[in-house]
Amino acid sequence: MKRDSIFFQIFQQSPALLFDLLPDAPDNADRYRFASVAVKEPKFEIDGVFLPPDDRPGVVYYAEVQFQRDDRLYERIVSESSNHFYRNRDQFTDWQAAVIYPSRTMEQKDVYPYRALLNSDQFHRIYLNELGDIRELPLGLALMRLTIEPPRKAPKAARYLLARSKTEVVDPQANRAIIEMLTTIMVYRFNKLSRSEVEAMLGTSLEKTRVYQEAKAEGEVIGEARGEARGEARGEARGEARGEARGQQIGQRSLVLRLLDRKFGPLPDRIQDSILEFDAVKLEALAIALFDFTTVQDLEAWLQVS
Repeated sequence: MKRDSIFFQIFQQSPALLFDLLPDAPDNADRYRFASVAVKEPKFEIDGVFLPPDDRPGVVYYAEVQFQRDDRLYERIVSESSNHFYRNRDQFTDWQAAVIYPSRTMEQKDVYPYRALLNSDQFHRIYLNELGDIRELPLGLALMRLTIEPPRKAPKAARYLLARSKTEVVDPQANRAIIEMLTTIMVYRFNKLSRSEVEAMLGTSLEKTRVYQEAKAEGEVIGEARGEARGEARGEARGEARGEARGQQIGQRSLVLRLLDRKFGPLPDRIQDSILEFDAVKLEALAIALFDFTTVQDLEAWLQVS
């Protein structure tokens, strides 16, 4: 899983999020553009550049997301940013750089040659695991913190942030952007799961999200299309609808059992038999609840009160 791809999509959707990580933001932060730029002689490709609006010169920000050790990282950043700034000097008043690490352990070991720059207000090193508790962070920072949340905690944290966005963000468009970023993070982090599994994990539908629509357009979404195709070929709309509903319920039941099996290992027959009797509503409720279970006893207690 390439977390730089996650951040690339996050910053594309909301470039101003970078400035939540920095001590000082430009007064027109909401007008910055996120882009990749090429620098010739020698040829460099800078993935994360935050460009000020074209109507007036401003500070250009170079950002790097680094989740693997690179002991020549600072050499490259200084070379690329200095070269790009030099060749576009008339467009910018100043430059700053930011490197986003999961933790200090990923940082380049030998930083001595760059000690003055790294300790200046021109260079920012951000360690995601030091941002604080995900429940106490602003939503933008909490989303970035979610990228390093342990897999067993990530689903619960994601559902918490989904619920929080509905109460904290009044503007529908801004709320949709947060949902898009959150689902993008979870789809990338759990890329071996099907769409249905990720939906069950989050307790929400991904069908209208950008990450799903793009995946669908590229043919990457695992759909339940066999029954639908057969129904279309026969032209039996009613039978197709009933068959699709039955197929979805069977698929949902299979998904829940698979998730429980991954979490606890093979379940006792009596628990499986009980779940096999569930209707769609109870299956959905169990799919959401199961991520909070830590033992089989938690599951059994839930089954007794459901």
